[in-house]
Amino acid sequence: MTRQSVAAVARPTQQAGRSSTGAQAQLLRTGMDVLHDTDPELAALLDAEVSQQNSILAMIASASIADPSVLAVGGAALSNVTAEGYPGARYHPGAQQFDHVENLAVERAKRLFGARYANVQAHSCSSANLAVLSALMRPGDTLLGLDLDAGGHLTHGSRASVTGRHYNAVSYGLDESGRIDFARLEDLVLEHRPRVLIAGASAYPRTIDFARFRALADTVGAYLLADISHIAGLVATGRHPSPVDVAHITTTSTYKQLAGPRGGLILSGREYDTPGPDGRTPLFRLMQRAVFPQSQGTPSPASIAAKARAFAVAAEPAFQETARLIVLNARALAAELSSLGYRVLTGGTDNHMVLIDTTGLGLTGVTAERALEECGILANRNRIPGDTKPPLVTSGLRLGTNILAQRGMGPEQMRECAHLLHTVLAGTGLLSDTEYRIDPALVTTVREEVRWLCARHPLSIDTTTAGAPVSLIGVGT
Repeated sequence: MTRQSVAAVARPTQQAGRSSTGAQAQLLRTGMDVLHDTDPELAALLDAEVSQQNSILAMIASASIADPSVLAVGGAALSNVTAEGYPGARYHPGAQQFDHVENLAVERAKRLFGARYANVQAHSCSSANLAVLSALMRPGDTLLGLDLDAGGHLTHGSRASVTGRHYNAVSYGLDESGRIDFARLEDLVLEHRPRVLIAGASAYPRTIDFARFRALADTVGAYLLADISHIAGLVATGRHPSPVDVAHITTTSTYKQLAGPRGGLILSGREYDTPGPDGRTPLFRLMQRAVFPQSQGTPSPASIAAKARAFAVAAEPAFQETARLIVLNARALAAELSSLGYRVLTGGTDNHMVLIDTTGLGLTGVTAERALEECGILANRNRIPGDTKPPLVTSGLRLGTNILAQRGMGPEQMRECAHLLHTVLAGTGLLSDTEYRIDPALVTTVREEVRWLCARHPLSIDTTTAGAPVSLIGVGT
């Protein structure tokens, strides 16, 4: 590319307000042209990924599909800005546009979740959780979170995480019905008197009673941290009770259900100015310091811009419809799988997630996962209560309806999905904990059915149906 062509890209046109002709749009187009011309190997891999996402049945509970506008913003020239600190108090010059972008993201996050404070700089929810804990706790303080095998997250005190090594991590679990055992949790709270109690999960299909958690935290003066990474979209749309005004601090990822970029978010509601452990510094100031400079340096400007765009999309009526379908579809999927003889944990679901026990099929979680993937269906292995298999094997499978709802699928299609899943798993034989056998003819048949189902319900990133990406998020059946 010549200097003249570079200058032309950088020079705004008279129609710069239009996304199709503005300087940023031209830059993105030029970048992709250069990539295909100079690095066709990498370009081909990226194109193949788009094709794959469009043609597979993704039932991953921890994933969603970002709107094309979110993806475009994530590739913005704003990535070239280096600006440690916060708007108006940067440690580098040249952040004027980024200051406006970050302020916009903060205001949109607060509006979407009804929060009084928002920090959009966290690179992930894991880093957000680590920042919050480091602000509220000292090494050796007691942390009480849901056990990993009961559906908790690594950052909630798992021994595999720094949180399980840096703090005195105690775990609570589930009762015989698979629900959070609040009676045992109350005993643990009174016995261990944690500095922080975490309410949240990565594999729990039922409604979380944040108010009950807060009441327990208050009995010992603990801070309540609500991690809503998996249910943020449902919380934002009122499909799940919000912890923002209940917990002291709320954290979430921005991609699992919010259809945003990779990143994290820290929120606080009416407790935003509650004094922290020192008795004087308000929580929102502690959170600011906890992210920068305590745990992170330079933020990712383009990612924060993409968060701003994703928050705007999540505030639109179409996202409300997506959230409605997510919940409706999960219930329909759980019911159909139950009717097919599967043991659905807790007997059903209140959110987007369905957990099944694979032992009744004579399979392990990993063999079920791999057989399904071979047939074009994505679901992930997951440990279940009382699991005797190691984390890389497991005895369960976790399914989610986020992306199915974004395709506009409804309960009728959930029955199709359940039967496709059943066809694969019933036709899979176990050779060892990690090896299986399946008839290649069955693989071919299911793959074709999956492609046909996906073609009937295209994603927003599908460029084959109308020549250009058109957002289908929230379109019903």
